Amino acid sequence: MSPPTELAPLPPPKVRNLCWRVIQFFVSGFFFVWLGYRARGCERLDESEGGLILANHQSFLDPMLIGLPLRRPISYLARDSLFKVPVIGWILRQTYVMPISRDAASSASLRETIRRIQHGFLVGVFPEGTRTETGAVGELKPGFVAIVRRAKRPIYPVGISGAFQALGRKSWFLKPVRVRMVVGEPITVDEIAQFEGRDKDQELIDFVRSRIVACQTEAEAWRAMTAAR
Repeated sequence: MSPPTELAPLPPPKVRNLCWRVIQFFVSGFFFVWLGYRARGCERLDESEGGLILANHQSFLDPMLIGLPLRRPISYLARDSLFKVPVIGWILRQTYVMPISRDAASSASLRETIRRIQHGFLVGVFPEGTRTETGAVGELKPGFVAIVRRAKRPIYPVGISGAFQALGRKSWFLKPVRVRMVVGEPITVDEIAQFEGRDKDQELIDFVRSRIVACQTEAEAWRAMTAAR
């Protein structure tokens, strides 16, 4: 399934449909028990407008870990080939996921991402582009910069700790490891404006990475503190 050339009407951006609510209910209960999952800072997400969530990428679990404690849905980007898989494709469509081609990130995908943010959606992106091989935050790809500049909405940095140990790149089974997620203070539109201009792209990327790293460091310290009890 390729990204649509015509933009369809969008659903209400703050409504979790039945599919979303059912998944959230069952998965959150399982993660709460098996992973001792906890999150904090979710109150920093503005309930009145859209925004871009930028998080470190430790595991396939990450999209669920970010979305579980929230009262509103998040739109993610996923490989267009996944939309052809029975059941999985249906779930992706029902949970507001947007298709994107790995061979060529089309302008249609970019346009749809920006449209959703401006419509009021929270859109989640993992700017490292792939899951970490070490657990640490890698270098960020520059693709999110165009979204930030055109959407003119806040960025919410997010740090995840423990998901790498629970289900990292080479893991086949979900281990019962403590997992923590921290939402940092938003990066406001005014702060983003200080990096206006293509010559400031790398400065913006480095600034955003530092905020994501700070969130992950906080999540790691929180995780270590609970493990010591």
